[in-house]
Amino acid sequence: MHADTINAPAHVHQGYRWLLGACWGVLVGSALQLQQAALASMVVYGLAVLVGLAGWWAWHLVRRPQPMGLGAVVAGTALVVWGLCGLRATVFVAGVLPPALEGRDVLVTGIVSRMPQRHPAGLRLRLVVESAALDGKVVQLPGLLDVGWYGGQLADAPEDGTPQAAAPDTLRAGERWRMRLRLKAPHGLRNPGGFDYELWLWEQGVQALGTVRTGRYDPVPQRLGQTWQFPVEQLRQRVRDAVWQRLGTDPGAAPAGAAGVVAALLVGDQQAIERADWDVFRATGVAHLMSISGLHITMFSWLAVVLVGWAWRRSQRLCQWMPAPVAAGLGGLALATLYAVFSGWGVPAQRTVLMLAVVLLLRLGGRRWPWPLVWLLAGAAVVAVDPWALLQAGFWLSFVAVGVLYAGGPGTAPQVQGLQPGQRALGLWREQWLVTCALTPLVLVLFGQVSVVGLLANLLAIPWVTMVVTPLIMLGMAVPPAWDLAAWALYGLMRVLQWLAAWPFATVSAPSAPWWAAAAGVMGGVLLVLRLPWPVRWMGLPLVLPVLLWQVPRPPAGEFELLAADIGQGSAVLVRTASHALLYDTGPQYSVESDAGHRVLVPLLRSLGERLDTVVLSHRDLDHTGGARAVLDMQAQATLRSSLEPAHALLQQRPGIRCEAGQRWQWDGVDFEVIHPQLDDYVAAAAKNTNALSCVLRISSAKGTHALLAGDIEVAQEARLVATGAALRADWLLVPHHGSKTSSSDAFLAAVRPGMALVQAGYRNRFGHPAASVMQRYGHHGIRVVDSVHCGAAVWRSDQPATVDCERERSSRYWQHRAP
Repeated sequence: MHADTINAPAHVHQGYRWLLGACWGVLVGSALQLQQAALASMVVYGLAVLVGLAGWWAWHLVRRPQPMGLGAVVAGTALVVWGLCGLRATVFVAGVLPPALEGRDVLVTGIVSRMPQRHPAGLRLRLVVESAALDGKVVQLPGLLDVGWYGGQLADAPEDGTPQAAAPDTLRAGERWRMRLRLKAPHGLRNPGGFDYELWLWEQGVQALGTVRTGRYDPVPQRLGQTWQFPVEQLRQRVRDAVWQRLGTDPGAAPAGAAGVVAALLVGDQQAIERADWDVFRATGVAHLMSISGLHITMFSWLAVVLVGWAWRRSQRLCQWMPAPVAAGLGGLALATLYAVFSGWGVPAQRTVLMLAVVLLLRLGGRRWPWPLVWLLAGAAVVAVDPWALLQAGFWLSFVAVGVLYAGGPGTAPQVQGLQPGQRALGLWREQWLVTCALTPLVLVLFGQVSVVGLLANLLAIPWVTMVVTPLIMLGMAVPPAWDLAAWALYGLMRVLQWLAAWPFATVSAPSAPWWAAAAGVMGGVLLVLRLPWPVRWMGLPLVLPVLLWQVPRPPAGEFELLAADIGQGSAVLVRTASHALLYDTGPQYSVESDAGHRVLVPLLRSLGERLDTVVLSHRDLDHTGGARAVLDMQAQATLRSSLEPAHALLQQRPGIRCEAGQRWQWDGVDFEVIHPQLDDYVAAAAKNTNALSCVLRISSAKGTHALLAGDIEVAQEARLVATGAALRADWLLVPHHGSKTSSSDAFLAAVRPGMALVQAGYRNRFGHPAASVMQRYGHHGIRVVDSVHCGAAVWRSDQPATVDCERERSSRYWQHRAP
């Protein structure tokens, strides 16, 4: 705390105390509201606001000579914020998609509000609804829809598999369209530590998803004209198209992938960056430089402050009109705001601009605020506007970055105002380096992985991207050849990053730590970079250790645990014993660029700190093998077992063992046995049906508790297993073929007699799994059925066979969709 703050009058200290209490009240009230599984009534929230305000007023009347205590300020503010946040959420929930419209084809007229995102399966767009009709009758829809327009039968295609006409390349932001959409509520995947898709859409105001219908009997989507609305998006799209026209159309004109990175850095089109490039950026710890995130805008603001201040000091008249530090701060904020708007004005960008504005206002107020209070005020301002930011990784990355740059670093502080440009550039690199150090524990907590080569990579990438690539990209808007130079500058950087990413142990993973260890790790990282004596800084090291050393509890010897991941329409079950792990199937391929391995299983395995011993691919269908390549790339030591044909591409990548009945092994007192297929199944005529070759795995604990993983076997294979007297009895069953009508015969269920069965299937999947008649059959046999749509990721333990831990129930929140 500064000396003038310590010697300030009593009313100043009282003001600081009140602000401190109000900030903590905003954070506490918002955090409590976000823990609700269901919303209360508007009356309850309204009363909370009134009680909080009345409490403040009563204290003012009764205890007026005595200042309000810190605890009272925190409690009153928290109650008011809790109520206001609840009122906002209640109003928003009132506009959700009516359940009666799910799965219906509605004729919608609306305006494209964001530049479309094209991908191999088609494109995605945001549509502001103007009117909607079902069977000629007007219906009310949410105001903003996330729409997919697909051109083929991929995993993302419409649920009935109807061939669709490709979306036009000329579709642009600001256009008014009339199109028939099949609607459904947002329903994301729920896995431990996984991405909350429903919250992501909630913060953007999206309450329904739609798929464009262009089948044989559907009306052709009609462009009704261009509007004046969303002019920034129209400009962004024109600039993006210009980048692709110059760098992306001619393979020899620019390095491969450069157009996507240039578009991402210029207009925020992160989808344009290829998946392989993202993997390199993450492995080298420079992903924050390649997307216009909150951290990127913060760094851009810092650079703008330096440049505006330097230019302003060149004019004596300007300095007489406005002090250079003030002009530098306002100019930096204005340029950062314009940059954020042009990059799409996403939620992370809005948070960052607000945080920077609060910090700037405090600095320009003429009072030397204690930096912890500045930091807290900036965070509280963002949370007051966007309470759900507390659950977003981007908020915490931006929050820590702003704290380091504006509190721990020099920023626009007076002590650096007289430095020369060269010294300022060195100071800029130093601040970027400090941010990298401070964010390392936080990145490890949030993503379960940190780059060992990150410091070296950032040492090269930070000044190169900030001082060379970004200015060239900006200049290219006026002088397009500058984009060519930027592309080749990126090419040189990419070659170095690829070399670093190929180093052994380029990245380190750690299991997801509990909240107390995560908080300690973040505090330790910040403490290490603050402007404090080194003996104090070194105290941050012990705080980081819990994050690095944490281990997820494992089953005891002789027992096992099953974690059925929520991967949509497909299968993926993780089996864990005391010291070993097996993954049964790897989920579906969602599109050419996305699969369950990359999106779900790799992050899940990383968060658990899991090292697989074996990967079993039951059969070749893409809903079971779609994520295999990503998983096998991550788990190079894992043995592969499958029923794949020898020429299959996966076996060319990783030779494996063919599943055959009779194979057995034991881990930590737990028995594993393959009971299907037989050797002759591989040459029989039935082998033309890939489901018939599903590897069926039976797992037995030391105490005689069993689980059966049945793949996609059908009635014929079930009958053969029953007839040959195979060991089928199990306490837990992975429902064959996701509950298809072709499986789960009465004879099979009578032989297995499970107490519990799990269906892994996608929400409103196009196959109709699980079939209602099959579920009735399970009910007739007295079998409890749990499905991933309602449960999310399901955890079952052999030592507690009667219970299942559902991720959707364990971490239920009011913004999450509840399937009927």
